[in-house]
Amino acid sequence: MRKWMLSIMALLLMLTAVEPMILSAEEKKEEGRLPSHVLNISKDNTYPNSTEDQVVLEPSELSKELIEESEVKITNPRLIELLNETSLKPSPLAIGYRGEVYLGKWPLNYTSKETSINWEYQHINTNELNNQASQTTEKLKYLQKEEKHVKGGLTAKIDVPDQVKRMLLLEAQNNTNLPLSFHTVVGSGTKQQNSYAVPVNKIGVLQAYAPAVNEKGTVAFGEVYIQLKGSKKELVVKNIKKQGIGAWIPIQDHVSYSFQLK
Repeated sequence: MRKWMLSIMALLLMLTAVEPMILSAEEKKEEGRLPSHVLNISKDNTYPNSTEDQVVLEPSELSKELIEESEVKITNPRLIELLNETSLKPSPLAIGYRGEVYLGKWPLNYTSKETSINWEYQHINTNELNNQASQTTEKLKYLQKEEKHVKGGLTAKIDVPDQVKRMLLLEAQNNTNLPLSFHTVVGSGTKQQNSYAVPVNKIGVLQAYAPAVNEKGTVAFGEVYIQLKGSKKELVVKNIKKQGIGAWIPIQDHVSYSFQLK
């Protein structure tokens, strides 16, 4: 009987130890979901935002070969684009041939250290309903009064900022699975069907905000060469340096709401 009780206690201890791991896994599944007060307005937005920033560049067969064999990780889309435009066809009979082509100093890759979201990054609208003179509950709905431009940007000065911004954007998209852009617009007249009840003798105030992702990490820079040795070709990176960087990147076509009664 005592052995049986000890076995039950051991089992309970095991279950207690495993439970936090299960909860942690469930919490990770919830990360990509939006809070209830944040709504997608892509179908209602009167301003057609461009999705151009969200296009992912695919490396060519040669670029893929050079990148995979490189000792340094390459994720810069502009550098990949340059490699896609490169044509290398060394002769298989070029025994003893050596050559080196300098492509310049480039931002090579971005390593993310922290990705967070500010659901109230920028205030964009206020709707108010005064129900003090009525005898029934009224409904307040969101209606965008003015066109609002929401812009993000890097949090520090850095070389070739456009290329760095592109790398941070792609990494933040991958980390959040959200539509991101450094410039997004909420058009005048944009509205939602969701309503908020304003009781008698109350004033309802509905605030609207544009959310944004805060991305923090490190960018690696280096001098890039293409080396040719006989019939072989490889990508070589020298003098690698790293710099910390961050960025605010608005979430495109999403609005965060805050409702209060006075």
